[in-house]
Amino acid sequence: MGSSLKKAFGLVKRGAARPRAVIDPALVLENLPIAVVVLDEHDQFAALNYAAEEFFGASKSMLLHTPLADTLSPDHPVFLILERVRRAGISVAEHNMMFEGPRMMRRGCSVQAGPMPEHPGHVSFTVHDESAALALDQQMSARNAARSITGMAAILAHEVKNPLSGIRGAAQLLEMSAPPADRELAVLIREEADRIRAMVERMETFGEKRLERQGVNIHRVLEHVRKLAGNGFGTKVKFIESYDPSLPHVQGNRDQLIQVLLNLIKNAAEAIGTADRQDGEIHLITGFQHGVRLAAAAGRSRPNLPLFVAVRDNGPGIPEDIRRHLFEPFVSTKAAGSGLGLALVAKIIADHGGLIDVESRPGRTEFRIHLPVYEDPAER
Repeated sequence: MGSSLKKAFGLVKRGAARPRAVIDPALVLENLPIAVVVLDEHDQFAALNYAAEEFFGASKSMLLHTPLADTLSPDHPVFLILERVRRAGISVAEHNMMFEGPRMMRRGCSVQAGPMPEHPGHVSFTVHDESAALALDQQMSARNAARSITGMAAILAHEVKNPLSGIRGAAQLLEMSAPPADRELAVLIREEADRIRAMVERMETFGEKRLERQGVNIHRVLEHVRKLAGNGFGTKVKFIESYDPSLPHVQGNRDQLIQVLLNLIKNAAEAIGTADRQDGEIHLITGFQHGVRLAAAAGRSRPNLPLFVAVRDNGPGIPEDIRRHLFEPFVSTKAAGSGLGLALVAKIIADHGGLIDVESRPGRTEFRIHLPVYEDPAER
C-alpha cells in the first residue's frame, strides 16, 4: 500500500502520544468522484454513492429499491454486462458506452462490474463519465485550430481585402459599360469578389476579442431564435420546446449566444431538408445537469457548468468519420459549406467557459451546450 493511502487510512504512526486515526470506509465510498452502484439479484438499486446520484440525476431515496430498468431502457448493454457477471462470476469492463434516460444523457462512459460473493446475485459496478473530458479534448483541438485561423485571417484582411475592393470596383465599371455578352462575366467577377470578401470577414470573427458577459435569460434567447427560424429557414419544420422554467440566468453574451443557437438550428433544419422528411422536428431543450465541471489549474476552483441547452433534430445524422472533427475549421457535411460555422460555434462557447458536444445516429442528432450560471457580483 502506498504511503499516501496509508496516511489516508491512518496506518502511519505519528508518535506514541497520538492515537491512530480510523477512517470509515463508507465515508470514503461516499466521497469517491466515480459513480458506484450495487444492484440486487432483481437489478434493483441496493446501494449507491453521491456521485451515482449525480450521474443518474436522482436522489438516493428515489433510486433505492427501484429497478435499473426504470432508469435505463431494458435493452441497454449494461444489462448484458450484469448477466455475464452473474453467469461467469467474473469482473467485466466496457468502455465508450452511452447512458440515456429521462434525467441524463452521458456518452463515452467506462463501466466496470463485478460479483459480490458475500451477497449472491448482487453486482457492484462503477461508471466513469468521460463525456466532459471527451468534449473538452475535442473543443480544445478545435480551438487550437481556430487560433491558427486568427493569424491567417489577419494576413488575409491586410493582403486580400484591399486588392479585392479594387477588383470589385473595376468589375462594376465594366458591368456598366460592357456589351451584353461581356456584362455577365463582369457580374461574375463582382460576385466572386464579394464571396471572397465575405469569407475573409467570417474568418476575422475568430480573432481574440474581449467578451462582455452578463446574466442572460437563455429562454428569451431561444424564443428569439425560434421566431427567426420559424419565419425563415425553418418554416417547414416543427419546433418542440422542452424548457426547465426554474433555470437561473446563464453567464454569457446575448448576441453571441443568439449566433450560436441560430447556427445550430439552421444546420438542423438543413439536415432535415436534405433527408426530405415531411415529419421534420427540432427539439429545443434546457435543463440542469449535475456534475459537469472543467479541470482547472492547481489552486483554482473547477468551473461548474450545470446548465445545458440542447438542439435535437430527427435528420439523417452525422457520419462517424466527420463527427470527431466536426468543430474543426473547414470541416463540413454540406457540399457547398465553408466549414467555419461550427468552428466558430465551438470558439464562442469556449470563450464563455463552456462546453459543446454532439451525439448523433441516423434519425437523431443532438448538440448540447453546457454553460455557467450567472453570479451577481454584488452577492459574491
